[in-house]
Amino acid sequence: MGKQILLVNDLPGYGKVALAAMMPVLAHMGHITYNLPTALVSNTLDYGKFEIQDTTHFMRNTLKVWQELGFTFDAISTGFIVSHEQADLISSYCCEKRKTGTKIFVDPIMGDEGHLYNGLTEDTVKEMRELARNADYMVPNYTEAALIAGAAYKAEGLTWEEAKALLNKLHAMSQGSVIITSAKVDGEDAVAGYDAARDEYFLRTFTMVPIRFPGTGDIFSSIFMGEILNGELLIRSVEKAMGAVKLLIMKNKDSQDTFKGIAIENSLEVLD
Repeated sequence: MGKQILLVNDLPGYGKVALAAMMPVLAHMGHITYNLPTALVSNTLDYGKFEIQDTTHFMRNTLKVWQELGFTFDAISTGFIVSHEQADLISSYCCEKRKTGTKIFVDPIMGDEGHLYNGLTEDTVKEMRELARNADYMVPNYTEAALIAGAAYKAEGLTWEEAKALLNKLHAMSQGSVIITSAKVDGEDAVAGYDAARDEYFLRTFTMVPIRFPGTGDIFSSIFMGEILNGELLIRSVEKAMGAVKLLIMKNKDSQDTFKGIAIENSLEVLD
């Protein structure tokens, strides 16, 4: 039976990223999704011109209404956070719900390739660090992992021992499992992980496909979460997410407009 999942992320008007990418994936996997948009975004940021509407006021009032109505969720997934107030709001909510058995998935969206995304600051890092403390499953890319752990970013990549040390730092924050994507370990592109339930480390290498689509991280996170909530082992959930994302990229490689992301509704069969 599908799980009830609350997705806390931004909602694009044009483009298949964030909520627009995650909802169809999780629905196809048999789950029931609800959403709390952190921002309304006119289109993916890749176009260079966009409009963003902060929804903090709506979020605060919505959570109050949901509390009064007694709504509950099996899992909560957090993504892009717009403001300090939002971070506090969501951290408190996740902390409270985790105590009741709700599984918390945190994708601390902040940056890539050693840099914060435009408009984000060191305050954002502190806020994401607090949110990450509530994670049963933390899914940062390597840049975000280094920022949250307060570790130096190494453009040349990490050794496996250094990757394990970084995983340990992140696990110590929340006592949860950690998956680091977009890492380079011992010279190879890889996903590195620590399964808290089994006390096991793992490394899965991959060959980078030289095409960039926004939203692939959101798709990876949603497939990973969907598999975990369907009862799959953590390592198998990672492998399935990696394989499906690669198939999705290859299926859409001839897209005339990669900025809009992957046409996910036309490609869901790769998840079967």
